[in-house]
Amino acid sequence: MNMKKTDLERLAGLKLDSAMRGKATPGRFGAAAAAVPDRKAQRKLDAAAGLVPFACKLPAALTEQLRERAASHEGGINGLVEELLAKGLQA
Repeated sequence: MNMKKTDLERLAGLKLDSAMRGKATPGRFGAAAAAVPDRKAQRKLDAAAGLVPFACKLPAALTEQLRERAASHEGGINGLVEELLAKGLQA
């Protein structure tokens, strides 16, 4: 049975459409997105852990060094700054 080109294109489009509908929703849009606490909940968690926000202005070169070191630090940038400040205040 020979099919017209338009019929072939229509079937290919239907096949593509059904394939796209069958894909799972990415985690960033589904239930996994709700697992990350919003800012208000994160502030409550931080306050319960005894953490206080502390902002200061630093030179750009120093912040680049901090970011580079924080990439390999297990506590991230917060853990690195905490460690460095504790060492600096003990001296």
